[in-house]
Amino acid sequence: MNKIAVLGSSGQIGSHLVEFLEKEGHEVDGYDIVPSKTTNTLFDLRTRFLNFTQYKFIYFLAFDVGGSRYLKAYQHTPTFMNNNMRLMSNIFHELERSQTPFIFASSQMASMSYSPYGLLKQIGEEYTKALNGMIVKFWNVYGIEKDLEKAHVITDFIAKAKTGKIDMMTDGTEVRQMLYADDCCDCLSKLKKLYYYIDRDKQLHITNFKWNTILEIAQYVSSHFKGCIIEPGLSKDEVQKDARNEPDDYILNFWKPKTSLKDGISSIVAIS
Repeated sequence: MNKIAVLGSSGQIGSHLVEFLEKEGHEVDGYDIVPSKTTNTLFDLRTRFLNFTQYKFIYFLAFDVGGSRYLKAYQHTPTFMNNNMRLMSNIFHELERSQTPFIFASSQMASMSYSPYGLLKQIGEEYTKALNGMIVKFWNVYGIEKDLEKAHVITDFIAKAKTGKIDMMTDGTEVRQMLYADDCCDCLSKLKKLYYYIDRDKQLHITNFKWNTILEIAQYVSSHFKGCIIEPGLSKDEVQKDARNEPDDYILNFWKPKTSLKDGISSIVAIS
C-alpha cells in the first residue's frame, strides 16, 4: 500500500518523474501505451480499467498530447478528442471507486477555450474538483524526449541545430514560460507530501515565472552549435494564438524552481 502509480510514465514529464521518485526511495509502477525504461507495465488506459486500490498515490499525467507542431496537426481531429475523453472517463471512474488521492496534470492552456486540448483539460479539472483531487497547471515543461513527433520546442530546436539550421515554425515573437523537468518533479513530489494541507481552491501553477520569446530560446540553443543559423518563420503562433496567461504565484510559498533556462538547455544539449 506504499506504492505510487504514474500514469503516462513514458511521456515528457512522466519519464522524469518515475526516475525522480525512485531516487527518493519510493516504489513506483509506471503505466503507458509506449514502452520505455520508466514504464514497467504496458497498459491502454483508454480501453482497460486499472485497480487503483493497490496504490497510496496516483499521478494522472497520461494524455494524448505533444508540442505545438503535434497540437496544430491533431488537436482538432476526432481521434485526438476521443483518445483523451475515453482515457479520462476510465481513469476518473476508477479514481472515484478507489478514492485514492491523486494529482491531475492540467495545463495553463485550460483557459483557452478555442483549443480542443484546453477544453479537454478543463473537463479533467472539473472531474478532479468533483473527486477533491489536486489540480496542477503545467507551463511548458522541457527535458529529454524520445518521441520526436510529439517533441516540444526545445527538443525540436536541438534536433534542428545539429543539422546546422533552426528553421522555426513561427516568427518567434510569441512568449513562453519554460520549466526544467527536474524542477517540475521536485514540485510534484512536494505536492504529494502536502496533499492534505493545500486548499483545493488555490491555483497551482508549475512554471519558472519568467517570460522568454521563442526566438530567445532558439538563440540559447544555437549558441551550443558552432555555425548554427536561425531562420524565423513568417507565421504567428497558431496554437495558443499568442494568448498570455499570468501564473498564480501561490505555489512559491513552498516550492521554487532552481534551474535557469540557459542552464537547463545546456544540460539537455550535453546529454542529447
